[in-house]
Amino acid sequence: MQDDGRFERIPQEIECSQNSEGILLERASAVAQRVLEEIETLAGTTACKSVQLVRLKQWAQEQGCWFSDRSMFGDFIDRGSENEVYLSPDTKEIIKLNDFRYSDDNLTSFFERIKAHNIYFPDCAYRMLGFSENRDGHVCAVLEQPFIAEARLATKEEIYEEFLRLGFRAVDGGEYYTNGVHDIFDAVDGNVLIDDEGHLFFIDTIIYTSDSGGYAKYQSLSPRHYRSTE
Repeated sequence: MQDDGRFERIPQEIECSQNSEGILLERASAVAQRVLEEIETLAGTTACKSVQLVRLKQWAQEQGCWFSDRSMFGDFIDRGSENEVYLSPDTKEIIKLNDFRYSDDNLTSFFERIKAHNIYFPDCAYRMLGFSENRDGHVCAVLEQPFIAEARLATKEEIYEEFLRLGFRAVDGGEYYTNGVHDIFDAVDGNVLIDDEGHLFFIDTIIYTSDSGGYAKYQSLSPRHYRSTE
């Protein structure tokens, strides 16, 4: 364990790698990309998500970034559409076990999504800690975000203004936003916080490249769209 009792200590190689922002994310992404290239060469298909998950679990175990005991993540507080959410023992971080639900037939979009989130929303950037299984036994990425304590839910108008500032435009009345490079879905009041100084924190959104489907992609992925059509 670490001295503060937060997590089981990661082996030195991985821990040192994480001193450079995003290194573990890049390494895991490279593993998934190699599997994609192998399957595409051998079978002529990009449908390799299940193989990537098996390979990533094996890789994480070999590298010492596989978490077999979920209790070290802290108290379970919520289950969202794709994340199992925990509050860390020191109450400073939120730990999310992401089950790759929105990753289509391979995991490339997941890794690109996390990288894009960290660029657009650095105040609540994700840090990849490794991999684990959630309560349903699914292989998940273990992601850490700062716990935003002193904040309220942002309004639709505040979210709209922030996206304009970031260079995005609203599509279909703000159902999603695009800047021509990335489309961002599910940036709604429950997923966006604002502090007393007016800083917005986008804690849970869905991001895809703009050339991956636009509104049709939003319809297929947004949890709120699912509920509105039931």
